[in-house]
Amino acid sequence: MSETAKLTRGSIRGHLVGQTLPMIFGVAAIMSVGLIDAYFIGRLGAQELAAVSFIFPITIALSSLGVGVMVGINSVISRALGEGDVARAERRANFGAIFALATGVILGLALYLLLDPLFGLMQASDALLPLIREYMRPYALGLPVMLLQMGLNGVLRGQGEARKTSYVSLTFSIANWILDPILITGAFGIGGFGIAGAAYATIAGFFLAILVALWLIRGAQLQIHPATIRDCDVAASSKAILSVAGPAAFSNAINPIGLSVLTALLASQGEAAVAGFGAAGRLQSFAVVPLLALSGSIGAIVGQNWGARRADRARRAMWWSALFCLGYGMAIALVLFFTGDWFADFFTDDPAVIDEFSRYLAISVWGYAGFGLLIVANGALNAVDRAGYALTQSAVRVFLVMLPFGWLLRAHWGSSAIYAAELCANLAGGALAAYVVWRVLRSGPEKRP
Repeated sequence: MSETAKLTRGSIRGHLVGQTLPMIFGVAAIMSVGLIDAYFIGRLGAQELAAVSFIFPITIALSSLGVGVMVGINSVISRALGEGDVARAERRANFGAIFALATGVILGLALYLLLDPLFGLMQASDALLPLIREYMRPYALGLPVMLLQMGLNGVLRGQGEARKTSYVSLTFSIANWILDPILITGAFGIGGFGIAGAAYATIAGFFLAILVALWLIRGAQLQIHPATIRDCDVAASSKAILSVAGPAAFSNAINPIGLSVLTALLASQGEAAVAGFGAAGRLQSFAVVPLLALSGSIGAIVGQNWGARRADRARRAMWWSALFCLGYGMAIALVLFFTGDWFADFFTDDPAVIDEFSRYLAISVWGYAGFGLLIVANGALNAVDRAGYALTQSAVRVFLVMLPFGWLLRAHWGSSAIYAAELCANLAGGALAAYVVWRVLRSGPEKRP
């Protein structure tokens, strides 16, 4: 057992609580930014809210690609620490940060150049495209900042520094809480920038989060010293990170890609349906925060124990995590099912948008437990270098269940078919993920092909 990997010792349940609780606060803070954005943008008008509904799946997809990079860095660091190789872990931490920044530059340029074709494919109307451009152009230029911040979070997560990771997330969120009303609608004598103000606030928040992350890493086990890259095998490090980051990025991005297609299908039902779907999606993202936090913390726990040849501890971590997903998923489903109308009033006073908002929640909430099982299982599979399995089951969920269901039944059920498609996909995806991850963890690292 490695003395360099603190998660290979002590209570599994204790580590799950200790790693997940700080992440709940961090993830909740990040998700609250989406709610605050939607609130202040909703004050601008229904068109602006509809524009954000088109933007939301794309920004989530790009964030998911960043999360994939973070997961790749987390995976190689946690397994190296579990094996007791601190020097390799530190080299890959430094290489990972530079890799994340370079990825952000490439993605940002591609997004900036492809904005109009992308949103044209999503069936955004000519009236909404100018509003979409206002937000997406500065957002695209800020992507390198976002990816670097996620890369640094991966360095902290791989070491089991969940509390420090939450401080980084809180920095980003607090900056947005302060800047959103100033930059979107205007405050304190400062004129707002409209929908573009939300993008400016996001970029500023990521920049401040980078500064905090660099400061916190100074007190961690692994340090950021770019000079160590001279001793790094670039090809081997790239391969190690990409073997997880590539599939994990696409696995994380598949769901928002599917939501983008559902948004395009929903556009035929009118702007009210799109606006209600987008606003309720922001609330839903906040509601599943504990599940998202658990999916983020499971990687370091499973990865370190897998690297230390403690598959029994990895299996126990997944077992307790699955029980939490089922219990919390059903509890929050009941809460939102009975309070959908109340939450809808928070976002808009348009009766048509409120009706779609409430209908979406009434249908989709019953799949939260399955969604939790899926993302936590994917986190465990990424940690043990089985990211290809996570990608496959995510693809099955979206492309073989969600999209065919929505496409085939839209003509008969209208917008309800889109909402039911998400429900069915979460139930099927959760069942498949639970089966796959249990089979993998039963094999143990010694039987890895």
